[in-house]
Amino acid sequence: MTRYQILTLISMASVNFSSMICYSILGPFFPNEAMKKGASQTVIGLIFGCYALCNLMGSLVLGKYIVQIGAKVMLISGLFVSSGCTILFGLLDRVPEGATFITLCFIIRSVDALGFSAAMTSSFAISAKVFPNNIATVLGSLEIFTGLGLILGPPIGGWLYQSFGYEVPFMALGCFLFLMVPFNIYILPSFGNSADPTKDSFFRLFTRLKIVLICFAIFTLSSGLGFLDATLSIYAIDKFDLSPGYVGLLLLGLSLPYCLASPLLGIVSDRFPSTRPWLMVLGGLSTATGFWFLGPVPILQIQSQLWLLVFMLGVIGFSLSMIAIPTFPEILNCAYENGFEEGLSTLGLVSGLFGAVWSIGYVMFCGPTLGGFTTQQLSFEWAASVQGGLAFLAVSMAIYLSYYTHFNTVSPASTLMTLRMGNSNYCAKLLALTSTHFC
Repeated sequence: MTRYQILTLISMASVNFSSMICYSILGPFFPNEAMKKGASQTVIGLIFGCYALCNLMGSLVLGKYIVQIGAKVMLISGLFVSSGCTILFGLLDRVPEGATFITLCFIIRSVDALGFSAAMTSSFAISAKVFPNNIATVLGSLEIFTGLGLILGPPIGGWLYQSFGYEVPFMALGCFLFLMVPFNIYILPSFGNSADPTKDSFFRLFTRLKIVLICFAIFTLSSGLGFLDATLSIYAIDKFDLSPGYVGLLLLGLSLPYCLASPLLGIVSDRFPSTRPWLMVLGGLSTATGFWFLGPVPILQIQSQLWLLVFMLGVIGFSLSMIAIPTFPEILNCAYENGFEEGLSTLGLVSGLFGAVWSIGYVMFCGPTLGGFTTQQLSFEWAASVQGGLAFLAVSMAIYLSYYTHFNTVSPASTLMTLRMGNSNYCAKLLALTSTHFC
């Protein structure tokens, strides 16, 4: 790698780690503090949910205008805004309880989401621009730092809160994130705005059936993680009488396989691009199986056991990496094949689309919201089965539409004529058509 690429990789790793560690510190203690300030459980859920809504809008808008703003400026600005909001969030314990506290929570959390979306959208775009031939490998490697941030955030935040009170976790991690601003100003190379603003749009991206299906796969991936965040800890405590500390260790069974498998699957995806659809299909099937046996589903009449839960979490973690890593380069390739210009503008569109779809699944709809509702009305076992059904539906749609498009592209008459003519290239053409799917 060149010095330019090494500095970019270090910068993106620092952005992913610092952003995720600040994002994940709320879980262990903020809900209880908010309830002391007069916020109901529903309002607390909305405070978390507004983050996803603003992240969704920010990803779409900033992805569209990344060329006009500049990738480096967007990333630095996002880090600065997010660090400031993290520090301000630590001062909310001094605010009067009731409407004032709740309103400021919504405002700060929403602005923080815009900063986060700016940093992550530009991070994806910059990574793809600097490593055009190794996108999956780089993104898979960066997922290690993303996973580390998500893993270390809750225990560090919980320990600081338990030892020093409410303010210190936000102050410490907010200042750490703020230090990433001058660090990235110094080491991140500049990206000239030589590209013209794109005339393409998210709507045109969504006219391609393959991109729609990949987005649905991203949706099932993020909704699965959101579902586990909202329901797994309660289920494990009630079912197996585990302490919160052991529940945190239980979640490592999901995070570690994902972090360890991501760089390896990224290398495979880049060296053998034709394996990407198969990785997503196998990942979807494995994810569905993992969720069905997580409870397990009641119709199987298998008794729930702790070892089975841990094993299935590992299966889900590995399977989710099989889905997540190939999606970005696949959407990008499909966009290029359909006339999108190769440059920062298209990278911004794809990055924004990825972030927006992730937000929809992770918080806004099927993750904690629908998963929590299903768990409350039925049980965790049935809710996990529904989540597995979504993953299986994504795989089924992809396979069905692949064959449907193939048989509508190659008509029976033309196939018979080709065979009668003894065209020796027919099989090669058929294989080529199948490999391109319905892009």
